[in-house]
Amino acid sequence: MARPETLYLFASCPAGVEPWLEAEIKSILPRAGVEALRGGVSVHSDAEGVMKLNLESRLAQRVLVEVIEGGYRHEDDLYALARRVDWERWITPQHTLRVDTTAHRSPLKSLNFATLRIKDAICDQLRESQGERPSVDTRAPDLPVVLHLGAERAALYIDTSGEPLFKRGWREDKGDAPLKETLAAAMLAAAGWKGTPETGGALQDPCCGSGTIAVEAAQIACGIAPGLSRRFAFERQLPFQPLRERWAQIKQEARARIHAPAVPIYASDVAFRMVDFARRNAERAGVAQYIQFNGGDALERPAPKLPEGMPGSILMNPPYGERIEVRGKAAAVRDAGGSEARDGGDDFFPRLAAHWKRAYTQHNAGWTAWLLCPDMKLPSKMRLKESRRIPMWNGPIECRMFRFDLVAGSARKQRGEDATER
Repeated sequence: MARPETLYLFASCPAGVEPWLEAEIKSILPRAGVEALRGGVSVHSDAEGVMKLNLESRLAQRVLVEVIEGGYRHEDDLYALARRVDWERWITPQHTLRVDTTAHRSPLKSLNFATLRIKDAICDQLRESQGERPSVDTRAPDLPVVLHLGAERAALYIDTSGEPLFKRGWREDKGDAPLKETLAAAMLAAAGWKGTPETGGALQDPCCGSGTIAVEAAQIACGIAPGLSRRFAFERQLPFQPLRERWAQIKQEARARIHAPAVPIYASDVAFRMVDFARRNAERAGVAQYIQFNGGDALERPAPKLPEGMPGSILMNPPYGERIEVRGKAAAVRDAGGSEARDGGDDFFPRLAAHWKRAYTQHNAGWTAWLLCPDMKLPSKMRLKESRRIPMWNGPIECRMFRFDLVAGSARKQRGEDATER
């Protein structure tokens, strides 16, 4: 029996997420060659590895297969490079395609023309060999092709994911500033939360919005693969057609691993409309019965009562800047002050810290809070000492994920903790 062909993959992710994505891929594909690079992780695997990564990865944005790489100086070099790829191996004239281009320090003046030359090379090759050419579909192509241009070298990739992997297939109800599922998963990974009493314990999101963090957490706690509710581009690409039975088996094995969670999960929001959105999203994700949803202000909700000895983790993406307006008690205090210049967030965070000290330091097991925020001075505003701060990006917004250990009678960091960035 012939050995499966080795494929050179690149799993892309936001800046800063690479170490966690590398660890995740090693757990999904323990025999693969894995190396963290800038903006993603390089993986040496096979077609089955492509299928498993698309199905199981919570942190990757796309799974790309590199088909060729080489030097270039102008657009004709790109055309020649693309003609060296055997495109008949991937599609027929009845399939559709789309080419997207990214660039870093490329000398070319027109990326649109570079994109056109790659499309021409693919269509010309199939027309010459089969008498027909594939059509372009900009919305849902069978073969999404990605051209990346560096200063001197270019690489062509096949996108096996299709829609980005943060689109899990369950979120239809969205708020004003929805958090991407992959970022929620990155926050959970950075916090070391894995859905067991030993790895983070119970989870609460008191500013849950449309429920992204809570739903991601519940799926992790239940062992639900993030891609079980969606389709992928590789399902229509020729190299994966002989593996259709194996793909069905992989999905069935993933379904067989689903189990009830070992920890409770709580989600609340000051806007009851958002709580309804979150509950409907959780229903589509198959985890609504495992999340306790409530309405109410984050500044007033009591701490959940946990099983004896179980720790708890607060994980939240609070309102900040232009992302979303502060509401609830902090907004009421701001409005009562009669000053439009006063930012509700300036009042929200110190009140939140005071509420935590009152409500979350009564139990021996203790709570740990993680906040994603772009304000580097957040700890001083909250009058709390962070035990860690982790660089993380929310789209174009550079943030830090701050960890606060909620200890009774003290706001100091626990002895031996290191608050430096990593």
